[in-house]
Amino acid sequence: MEWKKIFSLCILAALMQLPVNGQGRQLPALRVSANGHYLLTGDGQPFFWLGDTGWLLFVKLNREEAGKYLEDRRQKGFNVIQAMVLHTLTAVNVYGDTALKGRNVATPNTTPGNAFGDAAQYDFWDHVDYIVDLAAQKGIYMALVPVWGANVKSGGVKEGDAARYAQWLAARYRNRSNIIWMNGGDIKGSDSMNVWKAIGQNIHQHDPAHLVTFHPFGRTSSSEWFHNEAWLQFNMFQSGHRSYDLDTSAEEHKFGPDNYKFVEIDYKKQPVKPTLDGEPSYEEIPYGLHDTTKPRWKDYDVRRYGYWEVFAGGAGYTYGHNSVMQMHKPTDKGSSYGALSYWYDAINYPGAGQMVYLKKLLLSRSYFDRVPDQSLVAGEPGGKYKYIAATRGGTYAYLYDYTGRPFSVNMGKISGSTVQASWYNPRNGKTTRIGQFNNKGVQAFTPPGKEQEGNDWVLILESTK
Repeated sequence: MEWKKIFSLCILAALMQLPVNGQGRQLPALRVSANGHYLLTGDGQPFFWLGDTGWLLFVKLNREEAGKYLEDRRQKGFNVIQAMVLHTLTAVNVYGDTALKGRNVATPNTTPGNAFGDAAQYDFWDHVDYIVDLAAQKGIYMALVPVWGANVKSGGVKEGDAARYAQWLAARYRNRSNIIWMNGGDIKGSDSMNVWKAIGQNIHQHDPAHLVTFHPFGRTSSSEWFHNEAWLQFNMFQSGHRSYDLDTSAEEHKFGPDNYKFVEIDYKKQPVKPTLDGEPSYEEIPYGLHDTTKPRWKDYDVRRYGYWEVFAGGAGYTYGHNSVMQMHKPTDKGSSYGALSYWYDAINYPGAGQMVYLKKLLLSRSYFDRVPDQSLVAGEPGGKYKYIAATRGGTYAYLYDYTGRPFSVNMGKISGSTVQASWYNPRNGKTTRIGQFNNKGVQAFTPPGKEQEGNDWVLILESTK
C-alpha cells in the first residue's frame, strides 16, 4: 500500500505544478524602492529586471513551445518577458483563435470555459492566461503590451474603446501576481496621446497592484511625455538598433548608441522614478534594422549596452534576439529583418547566456545604495566604444571597459584605507584577483588581452579595511 500512497502524492505534486487559470504560483509583488531608482519585491528584496523580448509569444507558440521557451529563459536567469498581447487587431494564435470581434479592442473574443483541446472553450485569451500562469510557475514576470503602437497610430483604436479594453484587461489579470503593464509599443507618446493616457489611467485605476510603464519609439524615453503621470511608475527608453555611422543630426538621434545618456537624463528627473533600456540593439539584427547587407549586432554589443546602461543607474536591462523576438519558425512565409535562424536555435545564442552575469554582479553586493559615479574615472572617460562606465556602492566600485584599454581610477571614492581589485569577465562571470591597493590617489589598470571591441572587462574595487 505504501507505493500507492507515494504514487498518489507524486501525482498530486505534479498537478500542483500545472498552471491553472487565475490560480498559478504567486510571485512577490513588485514596487519601487525607497530612493526611487530601483525595483524591489514586496518582501524587500532587490529586483534586477533582466528582460527578454518575446514579442510574438502569444500568437506564434503553442503550449509545448511556450514551455520550452520559458524554461530556457528561466535557466538563463531572465525574470521578465516582454510580449505583445495584441500585435495586430486581427491577431490569431497558433490554434486559429482570434483575439477580437470586429477588430475592436473593446470586444475581446471570449468563450465560456477554458478546457484545452475543446475548440468551443479554449480561446485566444485562455492561451494568454495559460502562458502567463506557466511563466509564474517558472518565477517569470510578464510585461504585457496591451496593443502595439502601430494599430493606434493607424487610427484603429479609439480612445473610448481603449479605455474599455484597459478596464477589461485589468479585471482579467489583476489577480495574477506576475503582471507588469507596458503601455505603448514602439511609438512616440505624442502620437495618439489620449489613447495612451486612457490605457495607462484605466489600467492603473483598476489594477493598482501592478507596475505600469511605456515602451516608446526608438531613441526616445517614456519620460518625454508621461513622467509626471501617476500611472507611469517607472520609465523605459528604447535606445534602438542604429550604429554610430547610421545616426543623423536629427534631435531624436542626439544620443546615438550611447544608451547611458538616456539614463543620465531620466535619473535626474523629479519625481524620481526607475528607468531602463527596454529595447537596445538585438543580437543578430542588422545595423539599422532594414538593410540586411549590413553587419549584425553580436553578443559583445548587447553586453556593452547592458553594462553601460545599468552602471549609469538603470534598474535593469532587456536583451533581445532577432529570431526570438519574432519567434521565427520554419512555417513562416519569410521573416522580418532578415532573421537567420529559428527561435528554438536562437535561444542558445551566446548573448542570451551572458546576460545573467550582469544580473549576478549587480546582486552580489549591496544594491540600493549603488549610484552612478563617473568621477571614479581619472581623466576623460572616452568616447563611443572607448567609454568607461562607473558605478559604486558604499564599499565597492565597478568600472566597465568595452575595449580592454588601459585606464586610471580616482581612488578614495569608497570606504576603507585599502581595496581589493579584481577583473570580472562579462563573458563567463569569472573573477580574477589583481591585488590590494591603497585607497588614495590615482591608480592605473590594464585589462587582460588585446585592446579591441568586445574584449570587455569590469574592474571591481572592494574595501578590505
